Order: sequence, then C-alpha cells, then structure tokens
Amino acid sequence: MSLNSTDKGLLTPGNCAVLFIDHQPQMFFGVANIDRQDLLNNVLVLAKAAKIFHVPVILTAVESEEFSGNITPQLLDLFPNQKPIERSSLNSWENKELVAVAKGTARNNFLIAALWSETSLVFPALQMLEEGYGVYAVEDASGGTSKAAHDAAIRRIEQAGAVSLTALQVLLEFQRDWSRKEHYEEVMAVVKEHGGAYGQGIEYVATMVQKAPASRNRQTTKNKKQKKEQNI
Repeated sequence: MSLNSTDKGLLTPGNCAVLFIDHQPQMFFGVANIDRQDLLNNVLVLAKAAKIFHVPVILTAVESEEFSGNITPQLLDLFPNQKPIERSSLNSWENKELVAVAKGTARNNFLIAALWSETSLVFPALQMLEEGYGVYAVEDASGGTSKAAHDAAIRRIEQAGAVSLTALQVLLEFQRDWSRKEHYEEVMAVVKEHGGAYGQGIEYVATMVQKAPASRNRQTTKNKKQKKEQNI
C-alpha cells in the first residue's frame, strides 16, 4: 500500500471513503464473534464519523427482499437520501453499479465494514487490493459466524496488505487535533453516546470539573431555542 494516498500513513476525511456491506437483520443474527449490540454501536460510530466529516459513504445490501431484510434502520436514518445498492453476489466488488460508485468517489482508500467477515469483507477486500486500493477493515464494525471465522478473515486480508482498525479509531483519526473546533462538539457527542466508559469520563470531567451543564440539558436548551426562533 502506497503512503502517497494517505497523509504520511494516516487517513483523513479527504483521502478515503466508507463502504458498509450487508448490515441487515439476517446477517446480524448469524454473527457470533462479538456481542451484536456492541457491533451495532460500532457501526453507528463509523457511520457518524463519516457523516460528521463529509466522507463519501456507500451502502449495499444482499438479497434484501428474499432473505436478509433491509439494512438496519439506524444506519439508513443517518443517510436518508442514499439508496442502498442491491446485490445478489456475496462479493460486492462483482457488482458493476457498486464498482462504478466506488470509482466515482475518486478516493484511493476504502474503509470497509461488513457482515459477514469471512465472505462480504474478505471477497471485495482481496480484489480491491489487487486493483491497488488501500483497504482498511473496520474490525469491530464487522462480524463473522464464529470467532475463528472472523479472525481468519482478518488474518487473510492483512496478509494480502489490508489494515485493520476500529470504529472509534476512525473517528479520532479524522478529528486528529483537539484544536480543530469545526466538528469538535459533534465528535464529543458521538463519544459520549457510544464511547462507553470513555464517553462517561468525558461527561464527568465536563460537568464536575469544568462545571458545564449536562449534555442533556444543553441539548434541551438548544431545542427550546430552535423552537422559539421558529415561532417568531
């Protein structure tokens, strides 16, 4: 993988795109290597990171009406104007529409999150690597039918040149510098909502040490202000 397509090895909102593959009910049901609620949480962290930083996102689903069901609504709600690409092939890189959309992003690096790891992650990742793309597998936003299956999938694509990382790592890599204030509040909101103990720690410091109002109170005040402005 060439460092020329990254910022000295780091991903930025301007040098990558995100590919969400098959985050559908039937596929979630089959995941056994990670708690499925944790998996969904991580998917939403990745999706919100992409949305906050305006990173191109591709949604694709396999056999929605026949077997797998629609993409999870929490993910669809984040991108309401985007129509998922429907496929029959387990390998999304064999779908001409998806390949065209991916190439249309003009990005050389792709973050991939997929269900299941042993098929929907491995197959496109290997072929994209062969075509010279930088492939970054978001490991905790992907899942396999067993721990062995997931781990083997990650090893296989890493041996081929892919890089594995986590959803929170992506969010923080996009932010990168806390002096960058443009998306600071949005990033903090995601961390507080989805960051577990890390998010609780940030809320604690803000409210108890810095004496800021609770996040809920700030959001309530903001909503009241917006309603008042709408009524004027």
